[in-house]
Amino acid sequence: MKRKTKPWIRVMQYAILIIATIYAFYPVWFAILASGRLGDRLYTLNFLGMFIPTEWTFENYRVMLFERPFLTWLTNSLKVASITTLASLLVSTSAAFALSRFRFKGREFFLVFLLAISTFPGLLSLVAIAQLLTALGLYGKHLGLILAYTAGTLVFCTWNLKGYFDTIPVEMEESAMLDGCGPLQAFILIALPLARPALAVTAILGFMAGWGDFVFASVLVPAPDSLKLAVPALYALANSMSVPWGYFAAGAVIVIIPTIIVYLSMNRYFEGGLTLGGVKG
Repeated sequence: MKRKTKPWIRVMQYAILIIATIYAFYPVWFAILASGRLGDRLYTLNFLGMFIPTEWTFENYRVMLFERPFLTWLTNSLKVASITTLASLLVSTSAAFALSRFRFKGREFFLVFLLAISTFPGLLSLVAIAQLLTALGLYGKHLGLILAYTAGTLVFCTWNLKGYFDTIPVEMEESAMLDGCGPLQAFILIALPLARPALAVTAILGFMAGWGDFVFASVLVPAPDSLKLAVPALYALANSMSVPWGYFAAGAVIVIIPTIIVYLSMNRYFEGGLTLGGVKG
């Protein structure tokens, strides 16, 4: 017999959900409101204006899109994020499938080594990465930034994909090979379609690594403006005298849009790919 929830408990549950929702979404809503205010104001003296748009202008968006090189910055971010996504998928998928299906000398050591690397904070490697890219002639170039982002996503993506491939019966690939498929064909035609949820998670993580990062992008590609990415370029709008909050908020709202599109397009795969890939190693 199903127990009936007491009314006061249900009220508390909904109250907590409402507070958590407001806490999560209000910063985004606040940025949208600030992007439509006149001048460079972050706040307004109108209390109601802190929650609903009592005044609105698209001037900040017009300036960012047509008077500042913001479209160039967005293009740079999109290029870096897209290539990082493809590189992460290519490398981590191949490595994860090999670790899941093949038994070779040093396999267990390599898996433990990956776990050990994941405990190392990425920021501590920033100086070493910058020196390595300088030696390779890639410092200040998008290719060097892509290599840094791809390396940073490989550990988690490989482990997650490896766990997901472990849940796919190897007999399905063996049946395909009995029907005439080669090992590569079985991998592409059987394993990859079944691993779409985990591949979606890997794609989202790879895209976010190249799209929303500030520290690596600002250090590894410091100049010129034509090579900057959107997030560090927004920070560069400020100076020692003032901060153009209206421009900053308008740019932040525009930067959010591709992230929402990518997440919504792959949302149906996200939960399954993250949970199934993490329960079996």
